[in-house]
Amino acid sequence: MNRAALVGIVAALAIASPAAAADIVGAVRAACDARNFALAEREIQTYRATVGVTPDMLEALSWLARGELDAREIEQAARYADETRELSLGMLKHGGNMPPPLAIALGAAIEVRAQVLAAQGQRGEAITFLRTELASWRQTPIAARIQKNINLLTLVGKPAPPLDEARWLGQHPPPLTALKGHAVLLFFWAHWCSDCKAEVPILARLMATYGPQELVLLGPTQLYGYTAEGDAPPDAETRYIEQVQRQFYAPLAGMAVPLSSGNFQRYGCSTTPTLVLLDKSGVVRLYHPGAMTYAMLEEQIRLVLGVHSRS
Repeated sequence: MNRAALVGIVAALAIASPAAAADIVGAVRAACDARNFALAEREIQTYRATVGVTPDMLEALSWLARGELDAREIEQAARYADETRELSLGMLKHGGNMPPPLAIALGAAIEVRAQVLAAQGQRGEAITFLRTELASWRQTPIAARIQKNINLLTLVGKPAPPLDEARWLGQHPPPLTALKGHAVLLFFWAHWCSDCKAEVPILARLMATYGPQELVLLGPTQLYGYTAEGDAPPDAETRYIEQVQRQFYAPLAGMAVPLSSGNFQRYGCSTTPTLVLLDKSGVVRLYHPGAMTYAMLEEQIRLVLGVHSRS
């Protein structure tokens, strides 16, 4: 048997093996990063023919939809998103919990479909679609992701939703209504989030410069049900978050930390960090899922504070 034939057999066995359930997502993401969408589709088709429709296959298909959207291939993105959503709904009809790969797949399919509608100039239809989906999935793991996409289309220019301040870490967070006259930067973070930790020196530098100019920083977080040691009850996880805060967030010692999953749902924070900037009247001027550079954030902060550019 020649080497090429042996490699082919090994590859086929790998696809059919249980380990391939994790590998298919990585393979498709790598192909999409290289803008090789034909390869990504072949990977999915081969996996599906060998293993069948699984949550991991659907997650991979959702990455293909996202890749096509990023490449502005709108029709292809819509096709893959709709296929992901249809197959995900079919799998959910059989009952049981929504495993993480299936939640990722369905959430991404809904997100891409909404973004396709918005890109086609159907912003109102996109918002209606997302609100309908949110009503269907409000009690599931994808609710925050759907709300995030609603916020991306609707929140900027509107009054900021109130924060739940019933529980907190550090100093008591003031209600947003009490901060009128100040610009407010909301930094949604998670104790497990490396990107959140990387944002700390950027925020500390901004607060050193603009805190004296009426910029207030609040850092909402929430419980996730686990720590670095594994599953944890609320009290133990709260103590762990306080430990993480002391260790990694010390430069933000003046940041009040509301502790509530409701804040994450209301603001649609399925991505951490999420940064939300309010102007002095409490209106949202920036809604950004994901990390931001110092220059990006500073530009927005100077705008809401009315500080002239340093050009």
